[in-house]
Amino acid sequence: MNQSTIKIDVLLDPNKVPEQINWTATDSTANMVQKAKAMSVAFWDGADKTALRIDLWTKDMMVDEMADFYYQMLMSMADTFKRATQQQEMSDDMKKFAKEFFDKFRAIQLKEQK
Repeated sequence: MNQSTIKIDVLLDPNKVPEQINWTATDSTANMVQKAKAMSVAFWDGADKTALRIDLWTKDMMVDEMADFYYQMLMSMADTFKRATQQQEMSDDMKKFAKEFFDKFRAIQLKEQK
């Protein structure tokens, strides 16, 4: 049996706010530490039937970047849900919501800039 390891290092400021997120993975094709401005990790606890989550973002993560990040995560979750369940219609509904979410965010941003 093979084993893969993902290592995440978070550099915190004195107030414990993330300043830097670095990660490596043993199965990655990258030879060096990867930097990230945000991360979202979820684990499924089968015994308690609950999702355990870790959501972190650095001080320099911009609001528009956060919207992009969530849009891409929602789209990715829709693809993963389809692969796991073969429920095309549900996946399409999730993608539709993601698109509406992103479009609404952009409209709010444009309105605030005026």
